[in-house]
Formats: sequence, structure tokens, C-alpha cells
Amino acid sequence: MTKIFNGRYTTKTDQPFVVFLIGMRINKWWRIDKWLPVSNAMNPMMRTLYKYPEKGFLHAESFWNFSGPILIQYWRSFEDLEKFARNPSDPHLIPWKKFNQAVGSDGIVGIWHETYTVNPNQFESVYGNMPKFGLAAATEHVQAVGRRETARKRLDANKPQVVLAETR
Repeated sequence: MTKIFNGRYTTKTDQPFVVFLIGMRINKWWRIDKWLPVSNAMNPMMRTLYKYPEKGFLHAESFWNFSGPILIQYWRSFEDLEKFARNPSDPHLIPWKKFNQAVGSDGIVGIWHETYTVNPNQFESVYGNMPKFGLAAATEHVQAVGRRETARKRLDANKPQVVLAETR
């Protein structure tokens, strides 16, 4: 069973990171011959990423909505994500080419992704009575107390502290 952390927690990191959202939209459910291979292509990719964290992958969460799967991925950098996507020896490029050949623009299956680069002082998060989840599972999971108690304080806590020297 997943451990629940009672109370309020947040994330802590002083490194930039990337949030990568990726999903598939099944537009014609009866065309399983088209959408199932697209859906199944994600499993080998995820196994590889978890097996080789040196590729820059930090963590992922996956969901299904009414139209198909959605993954939220956390990466060390955009360069790492791009390298994985373009490397012929990693399990992304071949399925991507197969998707374009088999589905292309026929409208049966849609795919989408969004990429966000995040600097250490430009994010905040909170998790109440949750297991380590999302960014907290990808970075350091800490209690949301003191300088991390509210959204405003968490944003300010991520900013570098400026100490002014006293002048006489």
C-alpha cells in the first residue's frame, strides 16, 4: 500500500526542471487497430526511463480521461527530453515514425504534448494527506511549514535570499 503523508507537504529543489505533458485522444474508439499500438508504445518508453534515470527522467504520473491516456512527466532538462525523443536507440523514435505512417492525419487518433521549463524560483506546490506525488515524487518532499506554509510563502521561499550588508 502507498504510504500517505498526513498533513501538508510541498516540494523543494534548487534546480531547474521540465514538466512534460503528453497524451493521446482516441477519436474513433472502434478503430482499436489504430489507437492500441499508439497506446502500447508508451510502456516500453516508461520502462526504459525508469530503468535509466541518467537519461534525465525524474518521475511520471499517468491518468486516463474519457478520450485517452495522459502522462505528466518531470525531466531534469529540455535537452535530456529532446535527446531521448530523437535518439534512435531509445524506444521513442521508431514508434513515432510508425504513428506517422499508420495514422498520420486521418483523424482516428490524436496526440498532443506540452513542455514547460521551470526555474527553481518559479513554482509552488502543496499536497495534503497524499503519498509522494507529482513534483514531490520527482524532487525533495518536505513539510509545508514556516516559509513553506502558504502558496505566497512557498514562492518566496524558492527565491534566493538577499542579505544586505550593514553600512556605517
